[in-house]
Amino acid sequence: MSDIYSIVTSQKLSYEQKVNALAHAAEDTLSVIPMSERTRFFFEKGAICNLNEGNAPYRPRYIMPDYEKAVREGVRFLQIDAPRNFDELLTFLQILYRHVPSITTYPVFLGDLDKLIEPFIKDLTDEEVMRKLRLFFIYLDRTITDSFCHANLGPEPSRAGRLILQVDKELEQAVPNLTLKYDPDITPDDFAEQAILTSLYVANPAICNHKLNAKTYDRYGISSCYNILPIGGGSYTLTRIVLPRLAALATSKEEFLSTLLPEALRCMADYMSERIRFIVEKSGFFESNFLATEGFVSRDRFVAMFGLVGLAEAANMFMTGGKKYGTDKEADDLAEQIMTIISDFAAGYECPYCEISNHRLLLHAQVGIDTDYGITSGVRIPVGDEPESIYDHLRHSARFHKFIPTGCSDILPFDITGKQNPAAILDIVKGAFSVGQKYIAFYASDSDLVRITGYLVKRSEMEKWNSGKAVLQNTTQFGAPAYASGHLANRKVRGV
Repeated sequence: MSDIYSIVTSQKLSYEQKVNALAHAAEDTLSVIPMSERTRFFFEKGAICNLNEGNAPYRPRYIMPDYEKAVREGVRFLQIDAPRNFDELLTFLQILYRHVPSITTYPVFLGDLDKLIEPFIKDLTDEEVMRKLRLFFIYLDRTITDSFCHANLGPEPSRAGRLILQVDKELEQAVPNLTLKYDPDITPDDFAEQAILTSLYVANPAICNHKLNAKTYDRYGISSCYNILPIGGGSYTLTRIVLPRLAALATSKEEFLSTLLPEALRCMADYMSERIRFIVEKSGFFESNFLATEGFVSRDRFVAMFGLVGLAEAANMFMTGGKKYGTDKEADDLAEQIMTIISDFAAGYECPYCEISNHRLLLHAQVGIDTDYGITSGVRIPVGDEPESIYDHLRHSARFHKFIPTGCSDILPFDITGKQNPAAILDIVKGAFSVGQKYIAFYASDSDLVRITGYLVKRSEMEKWNSGKAVLQNTTQFGAPAYASGHLANRKVRGV
């Protein structure tokens, strides 16, 4: 009750943020997910974390509607017909987005936005399209007040994609998060360079290795931070193993590797299976929600994201002589041993209702949350420990990205030289992707918009929040403490 009272009386939360917080508090008064005593122990120690999914899940965590199908057919439940022109398309999408749920209560996926728009702008000038796009993007930023919201571009070049990049650069907004699906055999250099230059002004878009990620599903989209998920489905759940907190329970490296880690992985997987069963068998989502009943999502296209965080710190805890993950072979070899154990477990565990992944758990490099202190996102190198060479940094990342099919990334700030030579940064992207890097994000060291872990926040908004003022985007509340505790202002700034 004290938690609820603090929500009701908070002066730092907007009305909408209070409503969402109260809804989560109400859900957490229930307890419907069976949990073993050993699983409960790992939760209490913080070694397993359900990322605030709530105790009674009534919808999948991440939902990836087939927006192209919706635009072709219309949506009966919402009483909106298939759009016939650009104005109707934008209104159609505004209405539809408002009714797409997720763990955040907002849509985490807005579709392949350039492909949705391109057929509707043939008879319009660039100026007309951009005027309408500005209003549309302002609407998104002011109503989807959560930057765990993602739209995709590419890999094919398009007029719509180029105009979206122009508008995004001009508006400097945190929503939507954007990713360019990049394939050097499909995406021309000038389009990719425009995307990179835009990111050096507004931290948007990130660049995804389309060749590698397209192998995971028949059709994929990027949602939330950088989650690679099947279109027409999504993810039931994302639970994570917090590796350094688990390692802290071990008396030796051998006990951690042979006993504690396998036991915790089994407990987490069993817990996730129970969450999935409740969503499918009890919640009624797939029987009642219009996205499912009208075929915009299908139950057999949902997966389970098996998250991990803090690989660097876990490996470092067992090192001596100051050896560190990211720069020392012994630490990196131990980290790969840890990842192999996790990957082998996920590949051998049978998870219910996950047909599209052959009933297997899929690894995810989880970005962290605002209460993580001294824990680095996913498989990243901690701030301050980055190799001097950007090429060594990216080769190291590729070594660990290979284990992770549902999302992993690296974030690279650049100094002013980046804006002067986006072609050189594209060459870095091409090299990184050729050795197995799956996803890269850039921003300029002096930009207001920064990437915290995978989502965007404005420095100016973090300053307002830190001074005790309410802010529009609730991700600012997560970003401000994460920016400080992760020392993200000290990320190694690169030049070209």
